[in-house]
Amino acid sequence: MTPLEASRQVIALVRANKDDAQHYDGCFPDLIARAEREMGLTFPPSYRLLIEEFGTWDVPPTEFLGVWRNERAGDVLRGSSDETLGARTIGLRPELMVVLLDDVWMFAVLDTSRPDQDGEYPVLTWNPGVPDGGLMEKIADSYGEFALAECRRNLGLPT
Repeated sequence: MTPLEASRQVIALVRANKDDAQHYDGCFPDLIARAEREMGLTFPPSYRLLIEEFGTWDVPPTEFLGVWRNERAGDVLRGSSDETLGARTIGLRPELMVVLLDDVWMFAVLDTSRPDQDGEYPVLTWNPGVPDGGLMEKIADSYGEFALAECRRNLGLPT
């Protein structure tokens, strides 16, 4: 299965499980482009598809970082770009993009310095308390694969 196919399955699962999953109404291309400019990084296709579709979403207990804003935050973009910029202040390397906050790993990040032939990046764990840059392990080959596994696990489906 390709990363984009995995992301399409995430969309179908979120929409089919309205009692468990929640989502925003999507994210406009200009906000996605702004988030990329602010981070100095590019979203991979599988992550971009989900951001375009939902903006941000959750399948409890996982809250996926997308790109969004609300009246309370004003013009500040929330989600992946905000968390990436914040994590840089505690040692996140500039080629890494935060895609999930987690109690176990601390952060799930995309390593944008290692794109594959489709423009997808591996998903790694990052913890600022770990020596040698905080990278701990690779958890998926792409964002689509990672998001699908998380959604399926949280919905009690086989992964």
